[in-house]
Amino acid sequence: MASFGQASTNLLITEGDVVTMNPLRDVLTGGAVAIAGNTIAAVGSTSQLRREHPQAEVVRATGCVVTPGLINAHQHLTGDPLARSCIPDLLPPGESIFSWSVPLHSVHSPDDDELSATLVAAECAVNGVTTLIEAGTVAHPERVAAGMTRVGVRGTVGTWGWDAPGVPFAATAEEVLDRQHEVLKAFPSGCGLVEGWVTLVGHDLCSDELMTGASDLARNGGVGMTMHISPTSSDPERYLERCGARPLAHFDRLGILGRHLLLGHAVWLDDEEVDLMLASETAVAYCPGAYLRLGQGVTVAGRHLEMIKRGGRVALGCDASNAGDSADILRVAALACGLARDMHVDPVGFGAHEAFELATIVGAETVGKASEIGSLEPGKRADLVIHDASSLGWIPRGDPALQLVWGSDGRHVRDVFVDGKAVVRNRRCVNVDVDSLRTQAQEAQVGLLRRAGISVPHRWPVVPAH
Repeated sequence: MASFGQASTNLLITEGDVVTMNPLRDVLTGGAVAIAGNTIAAVGSTSQLRREHPQAEVVRATGCVVTPGLINAHQHLTGDPLARSCIPDLLPPGESIFSWSVPLHSVHSPDDDELSATLVAAECAVNGVTTLIEAGTVAHPERVAAGMTRVGVRGTVGTWGWDAPGVPFAATAEEVLDRQHEVLKAFPSGCGLVEGWVTLVGHDLCSDELMTGASDLARNGGVGMTMHISPTSSDPERYLERCGARPLAHFDRLGILGRHLLLGHAVWLDDEEVDLMLASETAVAYCPGAYLRLGQGVTVAGRHLEMIKRGGRVALGCDASNAGDSADILRVAALACGLARDMHVDPVGFGAHEAFELATIVGAETVGKASEIGSLEPGKRADLVIHDASSLGWIPRGDPALQLVWGSDGRHVRDVFVDGKAVVRNRRCVNVDVDSLRTQAQEAQVGLLRRAGISVPHRWPVVPAH
């Protein structure tokens, strides 16, 4: 049994099959996790930990699987969430962004930002996601952070970062960097569940001055930086036309690649770009659900399995509400696993165990948090998930990684703890009234679409039948 420190243990998760994701990947059948405040104090046998901590509150996980909290490395919290399943899926490339998402973002009020962030954070929590990296499309970061904090999830927040003409929230490079710096001051690392990151929109919508300034800001501040690049072939085409080089080759010239940088997507990379990404230890957030939903060519161009096998830093993400559609990392893990096996016609090179690593300890390392989260080990933050294994899909019990990735999803999550506090119990959010949230979101959607001048098309007739 492993233990940590002498702090008083106040909570025991007992009698579950504990998937530790420690260096040996131990799975403790009938195991327990002892929590002292916000920290894991010990991981071991139920009988021993109950003897040693008789006064601790006990949460029984009998017949359940206990795992680390899941990591969502790329999640939009505003814009799309209040227009869920409104953006058609039969659209030409780019139209879903510039004819729908950008107009919606441009009329988002501060209340909309907080409401949509609360909605997505709650969805993440009930699906077992305890840490999410916000993708940077936020006008009011303080309100988004308030929504995340209200739900109780861990994560990062940034703000709009682009200086292209004619787009909402654009400004000069200097002004954008000032905004980014204000976010870092408002949400310093180590001072709460939500921390500030430097966030650029990316694509071909940022000047070299802005990208180098943002990279310097992140490096000097010791924080992460994230931006989008190459989900489709359009980014390489535009960079080649403008700069004479593909995106990552241009980033290398600018000196912005490195461990501080998390690139959203990176689907359309060539050999040189993959080499540069690996050599610089730049990280990638892989969102296969979004690429399949939007038809962006991951089966044609995606090289994420190669990146992983060559030691690249890759995590999983869910993207936006009208791209990934569901903030469920277990579903994404199954997609990533299936694509890796089928695209390469290789049933032995990548499986459920590797996919679950991307969702936990490997994902935590990718976003720079492996010393704090991603595994159930003494001294780490007490972020964990209890999966109900009593349903037919878990009978009889087999290998937990296979059942978590191939036979399960967020609907089997029973309880979620973040920083030692319950945020989901018995499949319900502890800190948020979901019924009230549903009513607020429905009302806000009407106003948001009206202000954006958008009418939602319906391919099938919607007929009132009261």
